[in-house]
Amino acid sequence: MAELSPLLLELRDMSRELGGELRTMALALDADPADTEMLRESPTLSFLRVVGTPKAFRAYDVPAHAEQFTESCLGRVVCNIELARGDVSVLQAVAAPSLAGFTVDALGDAAQQDAFYRDFAKYEPWTFFGMTEARGGSDATAMHTSLDPDGDGGFLLNGAKRYVANADRGLMGVVWARTGTSSLSIRAVLLRRPAPGFSSSSLDMLGMRGARFGEMVFDAVPVPREMLLGAHLPASRRGLWGGNRAFTVVRLQIAAQALGAAFAVRDAVCALRPGWTGHELMSARLDAARELLYDAAVGADLDPDARIPVAVAKVHAAELAVETTRWAESALPPGTFLDHPLLEKWCRDIYAYQFMDGTSNLLRLAIAPSAGAHGEDS
Repeated sequence: MAELSPLLLELRDMSRELGGELRTMALALDADPADTEMLRESPTLSFLRVVGTPKAFRAYDVPAHAEQFTESCLGRVVCNIELARGDVSVLQAVAAPSLAGFTVDALGDAAQQDAFYRDFAKYEPWTFFGMTEARGGSDATAMHTSLDPDGDGGFLLNGAKRYVANADRGLMGVVWARTGTSSLSIRAVLLRRPAPGFSSSSLDMLGMRGARFGEMVFDAVPVPREMLLGAHLPASRRGLWGGNRAFTVVRLQIAAQALGAAFAVRDAVCALRPGWTGHELMSARLDAARELLYDAAVGADLDPDARIPVAVAKVHAAELAVETTRWAESALPPGTFLDHPLLEKWCRDIYAYQFMDGTSNLLRLAIAPSAGAHGEDS
């Protein structure tokens, strides 16, 4: 069982307090997810943006306990569980380096990392990460988006991405494409907008509306060679290896957010049924899942290439969160969700975690061979 240091305990308490402020924006953002002014004016979201930026590029210093967020996977998990107890959709709406930043960390050279984070610190934009395609789903090796030589040393990007967070409002990010037919030909590029041939639109979402999921279309978008990530790395580590390293970090955050949202639902049920003991089994399962995430985070800090424990944690947290919403429906009288729109919204939002950053079904396929290798049922 992972033990939290005094600094991590301070981070947990701070995050829980900030989560309460996120909750105050939840219903307004769900009603109008395009209201970027509300998001820009929030001091809590501004602070989270700074905390999520590497120390060298921050606009100001943060407290020592807040530093724990970027220093370890465990710190990110502790923080995200508590923030998500406030509201996951508002949390997803923060303008932060996010998955694009993790990819630049894994695949970018020093000049690319410096350029990405300096631009982020200067413009404070929303970022995007384009990998999923309508025809390929979560199978990254089935992507069709292409990166073709332009004859002048650069590339032209052609294709489309779907279910991209901040697709329509993101100003910079990472897009994945093929330079050939093999799995080693899948590469990531830094992209900024506006750019010729780059268009996007938002999708009409039922849940997690604050993330502004959408689609991007690339019609011969020019990409300078210096925007191709991983050129300084061995061929086997230029593409999906770096993507998997980024996913290790972000999947733990996503799992933590799913679990935090489940805690919020549990807390709401208990508030509506004071003194009721019927929550005890669900509460015990949520507490056990938190320990599982803590242990997975410690393991990821020790070995960032050990993807199976992270996949297990993400699948379990996402499934338990969905189960918590169904438990809440059975634990409360009919019509309760109509009288408590925030609880109803949380139960809509939670389902997104079964699909975000690796669907539960895809991750099960990754886990199954490992389970079989240990003589377990797959």
